[in-house]
Amino acid sequence: MPTQAEFLQFTQWSGIATLFFAVLTLLAFIVKWGIRFRLVGTTGFMLVLTAGLLSLSLVPISRTVIPGAVPYTLVYDSGASQAVISVPQTISPEQVEATLRQAASNLYSFGRSGMQGEDKLTIRARTLLHPEPGLTIPLYLGQVKRSLAKREDSQMSVEVFADKFAQLSKANG
Repeated sequence: MPTQAEFLQFTQWSGIATLFFAVLTLLAFIVKWGIRFRLVGTTGFMLVLTAGLLSLSLVPISRTVIPGAVPYTLVYDSGASQAVISVPQTISPEQVEATLRQAASNLYSFGRSGMQGEDKLTIRARTLLHPEPGLTIPLYLGQVKRSLAKREDSQMSVEVFADKFAQLSKANG
């Protein structure tokens, strides 16, 4: 994945290309070339591309890595205060806690807003059990609640549902 410095270099080259197309478009209008309106579109596209590259050079796009966390899949995200991640059936309680902490860090965004006065982002970890063919049961293994307002949340609460691991071991056993 490109770094911020590389995105800044891409932005510079894209900016130069944008200026080139702007000058070419101006020349096309002066000389009345037939492709002048296509050049307007090309210049506009280059301007949007340059702005996108500039934003990627300013904002880090790295993910948090917590030791002991396992890969997870985001299966539901309201965009506000609720999210659900899927974890493998072979996960341990310690891995659930680490994975929830990692998800809480990675899913934090300034753009989230609480619904009905909620000021916490709740992320639940679940796995799927298949007790018999054609039947799937979601089993929630834990949850984390973190602040929607602060990036670094010292009041984050992680809850691992120990009783659910008994069901999980029975299903895997």
